[in-house]
Amino acid sequence: SGLYPLPASPFTPGVEGAGVVAVLGAGVEGLAVGDRVAYITRPPCGSYGEFCAVPYGRVVRTPAGLSSQVAAASMIQGMTATALVTLAYPVKAGDTVLVTAAAGGTGGLVAQLASAAGATVIGTASTPEKAEIARQAGCAHVILYTEQDLAAEVLRLTGGRGVAAVYDGVGASTFDAGLACLARLGWMVSYGNASGKVRGASILTLTWSSVAQVADVDILRLSRNNVRLMRPALWGFVETKEDFEALASQTLAAVAEGRLRVRRMCVRVTARYPLERAAEAHRDLESRGTTGKLLLLPPTAAAV
Repeated sequence: SGLYPLPASPFTPGVEGAGVVAVLGAGVEGLAVGDRVAYITRPPCGSYGEFCAVPYGRVVRTPAGLSSQVAAASMIQGMTATALVTLAYPVKAGDTVLVTAAAGGTGGLVAQLASAAGATVIGTASTPEKAEIARQAGCAHVILYTEQDLAAEVLRLTGGRGVAAVYDGVGASTFDAGLACLARLGWMVSYGNASGKVRGASILTLTWSSVAQVADVDILRLSRNNVRLMRPALWGFVETKEDFEALASQTLAAVAEGRLRVRRMCVRVTARYPLERAAEAHRDLESRGTTGKLLLLPPTAAAV
């Protein structure tokens, strides 16, 4: 759609993956050829290929016992979810928070982590089937936002107080309702645009450029209850090698721990496609008929 900047063609898409180190660049320390690793990257050197050249500061060892497929599925969404609930708005025991798209890849992980931190999680879903997935992710309440008044339901469930934070990965169709159900000094953490860009507020520029360049954000919308707005992106949390390693290691350890489901980060891989069928995977994502993670498997994937 052009919503996110991309390099000029030709480029290789894909922002996360996992595999085995084939070659090390000059000066790389702490890794060896044959190590199992997971990584994040950006086009033009994307992950949709059998080989990927990745900056040293964006690679982490895969923990023993964790498959490369699950590690690949854990990186962007898992690290994003971890950063959202520990850095963007650090969830505290006793909080009540709203997680939109709680049956989705990132939303489901945010719900799991927030519930594990001791919060009461209210989730949203578009169908009864997705509502059940959201409950399995730790949501105490699920609102069918396509059928119910989202803000009214949240205020009813919280006795009129509202929620401490909204983690919104949907965007246009939930942003206004999310603002309306925040408690005093609450946080709107708007991290995604599944339903399109938020109307009347170019909050993506909070991610890609300085706040001074944001001319069309109507900040008066934040006056009710003195609420606060963040539009985070994962890359801003991992600007240094040390930041990346800390967040990636924390994320993969949570996935690999294997404690009770609601007490760990459970990454659900729901579909796998051969790499040559990447376009089909994208169409399935755009249909909004998917849940969890979709994987693209190059011919050598079975070996790792």
